[in-house]
This record gives sequence, structure tokens and C-alpha cells, in this order.
Amino acid sequence: MSKIKNIIILVAVGGTLILVYVFFIKKSPDPGSLVVSSPLVSTNPDTNNLDANSIIAGDFLSLLLNVKNIRLNDAILSDIAFTSLHDSSITLTPDGSEGRANPFAPLGSDSATFTNTNSTVPLGAGGN
Repeated sequence: MSKIKNIIILVAVGGTLILVYVFFIKKSPDPGSLVVSSPLVSTNPDTNNLDANSIIAGDFLSLLLNVKNIRLNDAILSDIAFTSLHDSSITLTPDGSEGRANPFAPLGSDSATFTNTNSTVPLGAGGN
């Protein structure tokens, strides 16, 4: 009976070690480069960089020109459904018991006051 018990323990430890290796130690394969290289390859690295920058600049310029051509239809602003909308916002008025004057002050110091030459002001209420 102890041989079967030892075999089960050995298989469990081996399985655990395999899982630890697969999930924590083994490096995942490199996903590859997401950058597409241009077919224009030069032996001079400065020329290569300039070509890539000019391609990117050309793509960006064409994108900006496409955005310039976008026209929005403002007929919805004169639609009866839009003009019949009304503001139904609710004005919230505080009841005066929102919380402590200084929420970052230590507990129990809410009743402490700061004495100014002109008046007594609770701490956290903007006293000098």
C-alpha cells in the first residue's frame, strides 16, 4: 500500500513541477514584429530613416486631408424632436451634514478650534 501512496505523491509532485515550469519559467514565443518595414531599403541608415519619416508624414497628411473633407449634417438641430427637449436637471442643495470639515484630520479633532486674532474658526474651515 505504501508503494502506491509513494507513486501517487511522486506523480503529483512531478505534475506540479511541470505546471510551474509551463506557466512561470518557460518563456512565451516572440510574437513577432508589429512594425511593417518599407520595401525601400538603403545602405545608408540616415536615408532609410528619412524615407520612413517621409512615408509616415505622407500618411499623416492624407489622413488630415480626409478629416478636412468631413461634413456634418446639422439638420438634427432643427428637428422637432431636438427642439422639444427641455432641461430637467435637479438642483441639489446640501443639508449641512455632509461630513467633517477636514476629512484628513485625525479622528476626534473635529471639535478643535484655531484661534485667530479676529475670531475663533474650526480647523479645516479655512482659518489662518
